[in-house]
Amino acid sequence: MAKRSSLSIRIVEGKNLPAKDITGSSDPYCIVKVDNEPIIRTATVWKTLCPFWGEEYEVHLPPTFHSVAFYVMDEDALSRDDVIGKVCLTRDTLAAHPKGFSGWAHLTEVDPDEEVQGEIHLRLEVVPGTRACRLRCSVLEARDLAPKDRNGASDPFVRVRYNGRTQETSIVKKSCYPRWNETFEFELEEGAAEVLCVEAWDWDLVSRNDFLGKVVVNVQRLWAAQREEGWFRLQPDQSKSRREEGHLGSLQLEVRLRDETVLPSSCYQPLVQLLCREVKPGTQGPGQLISLIEETTSTECRQEVATTLLKLFLGQGLAKDFLDLLFQLELSRTSEANTLFRSNSLASKSMESFLKVAGMRYLHGVLGPIIDRVFEEKKYVELDPSKVEVKDVGCSGLHRPQTEAEVLEQSVQTLCAHLGALLSALSRSVRACPAVVRATFRQLFRRVRERFPSAQDENVPFIAVTSFLCLRFVSPAILAPKLFHLRERHADARTSRTLLLLAKAVQNVGNMDTPASRAKEAWMEPLQPTVRQGVAQLKDFITKLVDIQEKDELDLQRALSLQAPPVKEGPLFIHRTKGKGPLTSSSFKKLHFSLTTEALSFAKTPSSKKSTLIKLANIRAAEKVEEKSFSSSHVMQVIYTDDAGKLQTAYLQCKSVNELNQWLSALRKVCINNTGLLGSYHPGIFRGDKWSCCHQRDKTDLGCNKTRSWVTLQEWNDPLDHDLEAQLIYRHLLGVEAALREKHRQLSTGPEAGRGPTGPGEAPRDPLAELLQVLGDLQEAHRSSPAGSPPS
Repeated sequence: MAKRSSLSIRIVEGKNLPAKDITGSSDPYCIVKVDNEPIIRTATVWKTLCPFWGEEYEVHLPPTFHSVAFYVMDEDALSRDDVIGKVCLTRDTLAAHPKGFSGWAHLTEVDPDEEVQGEIHLRLEVVPGTRACRLRCSVLEARDLAPKDRNGASDPFVRVRYNGRTQETSIVKKSCYPRWNETFEFELEEGAAEVLCVEAWDWDLVSRNDFLGKVVVNVQRLWAAQREEGWFRLQPDQSKSRREEGHLGSLQLEVRLRDETVLPSSCYQPLVQLLCREVKPGTQGPGQLISLIEETTSTECRQEVATTLLKLFLGQGLAKDFLDLLFQLELSRTSEANTLFRSNSLASKSMESFLKVAGMRYLHGVLGPIIDRVFEEKKYVELDPSKVEVKDVGCSGLHRPQTEAEVLEQSVQTLCAHLGALLSALSRSVRACPAVVRATFRQLFRRVRERFPSAQDENVPFIAVTSFLCLRFVSPAILAPKLFHLRERHADARTSRTLLLLAKAVQNVGNMDTPASRAKEAWMEPLQPTVRQGVAQLKDFITKLVDIQEKDELDLQRALSLQAPPVKEGPLFIHRTKGKGPLTSSSFKKLHFSLTTEALSFAKTPSSKKSTLIKLANIRAAEKVEEKSFSSSHVMQVIYTDDAGKLQTAYLQCKSVNELNQWLSALRKVCINNTGLLGSYHPGIFRGDKWSCCHQRDKTDLGCNKTRSWVTLQEWNDPLDHDLEAQLIYRHLLGVEAALREKHRQLSTGPEAGRGPTGPGEAPRDPLAELLQVLGDLQEAHRSSPAGSPPS
């Protein structure tokens, strides 16, 4: 059994931000920190005070986290980025909103005295004295203190105050992980102060000392306990009066905290088996559980339920059968072909999730080069005459204004080239498409053709496929490539317009060039010859795509599985320490790395032969490195055992905070079940004769900071977590249990009572009654678990 926490984060937009640049504008982006640890950076939106991001993230983290903060920054090319303001949401605040925090939040000033982080290790005792008892405070060490100096560290010391007396520790230079092991004593008197204050400070020679955080101890409670020792989280100084909120603008956020107690797999087996029995071929019938789940699921949580069900059935090898059942349910209640799969039904939402989970790598291979070309060319493209901007063309001294007709003609040529390249890439990609995706589209094509067999509906099966492939997968990726991980940054205004027009053209092709799609925007007419040609190409592609037999499906699936696609790959800079020499950023070498479920490998180029750097089973930790260690940011360390069983460390540098966290997440997820994972590590490096972080001279010394193996970002290619998916489905069903019971009552007294599907010689089965019994058993299992009561 394990307790897991996750944050669903959507950073929507900002408004009324202050201007930080001399142009009267700003270039805002957001940094998301969990307990002061940067985990996400949004793209920069250039030259605006009302930026729109629309970026979504899922973060898995330990249940002990305290807060999540959103910092709005202004990017500067030549100087340090400016801080505009922040929004901080504590764990308690998020827990008070079971459906999630959603809305606008005012940005507040970033006060240095509130930007504290880390913990301090104290031993507190009440000891007998000659005249009266004495309060003994031992300041042992601290970890993960805020770096306040330009060298990326601090010079910390501790100030202990009680009853008007103040004592201080020595100063530890250039460390965020200091060790003091110093003890102070105070006399305890009747009626004296009730609190002991322990403050951490960064010593500065010239300017005033910087506040690092404090711990306030209740002396009366300590007197009762006599002794207390442990790590205490440093708290900010909130004694200052705050300025009026709102003058820094606002940020629109959607943040939801989910705490789940995941039981052992055996507890979920009855639920999983019951659901699987409902979707296996030959067992479907009227009034089955999947249709009841759809009926009782509200619109706002349908996407979440669809994704969870899809992942659960993917893990059981039944995704195709689950989607096939949903296709049949949708077709059974659809009378008009032009309304097929147009609503946000469970079938539509599940198919969207399926394509993202099973087809994202395929999408990257087909669409990636076209998107890269659009971004690199940055051509001005416009088809709407009312929006055309006429500009000068020609070489120096021979400028002439470009006519509107020339702009439109060049725009048509550019869009036709991009659309043609995309359709050609699609046509060549049949064999590259995952077998399970092809088989699912085959089922969809067949079901629709059976439902609409007339000659006038001959295009309907093709449109059914393209309604998902083009309208809900390819077109959204063209419109927002950042959200589909096709680009690291959002497009500028010019590129966005090109992408929008290209997405419209793809939609027209996907709609099979119907009169209704042509009538929407008459100025798209110049693209019609290419669109008509594209319709023929797309129909030919779909015909080949769905032409896959069961044997071919298994053979293709087996061939693709043998290729062991990488979990993560890309260029990184590597430095492996040897000897005692100084380590500098110039000693990093750029290589192409690939992480699979077996090893972390590298090569000179993506197409070169790979060499294994670290076997996956040997990895013991993947953590960040202090910036001061190499005078470079975004460096991570992979700690592993060599063939002799000795711990070694590989240092790898990424190009951004997002890439760093993505690599750390990927490494942690594939190693989560390794034996011998470390509980602590050194965030610095062993330089000369000591660790740069805590200054300890023993190279084999236990780490001075906790590992963060449970802090990960959810990605589309994450390994499936069967127990978690089953727990999420259980939690949803528990929320609609009353509706399910009412439905069961109606069915039990109606004409269909006792008519559940059966096998030969079996009594009629009541799947809904079985489901309610399973929910009750799981509820009891949660109650009897050490974590306590089941989720509400």
